[in-house]
Amino acid sequence: MPPYRLQVLLDIRTKAEEAAKDAFAEALKAADKEKKQLASMNQQLERMKVERKAKVQAFLQEMTAKGGGITAFQQMGRFEQRLKDEEAQFMLDIERQKEVVIQADALVEQRRAEMAEAAKEKKAIEKNKENWAKEVKKERQTKEEANQEEIGAVLHLARTRRENS
Repeated sequence: MPPYRLQVLLDIRTKAEEAAKDAFAEALKAADKEKKQLASMNQQLERMKVERKAKVQAFLQEMTAKGGGITAFQQMGRFEQRLKDEEAQFMLDIERQKEVVIQADALVEQRRAEMAEAAKEKKAIEKNKENWAKEVKKERQTKEEANQEEIGAVLHLARTRRENS
């Protein structure tokens, strides 16, 4: 069989498909990592809220045990506000992480589309190669049949000449 004239292109498309699959897998891993980080951050925020309540309650009990006055309650209010501010800042971090997750998901979809396109292009070249192989096989078979007919005709002609002589 003669060499397939588009083999280099088929090799390029195969490599492109593999690269697209690898890029998709990497994007999927990255998106999963970002989602896990977001979940972890949400859990940490919940822990911060629980800890704030516990700390405020402990601070309140300590102040009432010492018999603190209005300044103690003001201190407690500032302490609680500082903890709430930390939570608010962490919520902003969570919102930024949500944006990162959205971008990672968009990248996954982009990589999925690129992978599908690369697979489609490779499939088209493979289909062309299959059709080419069928054509080559058909041409060979036609030539073989023509050769067999010619051999048969020559043998028949030789036999008839021998019989006539």
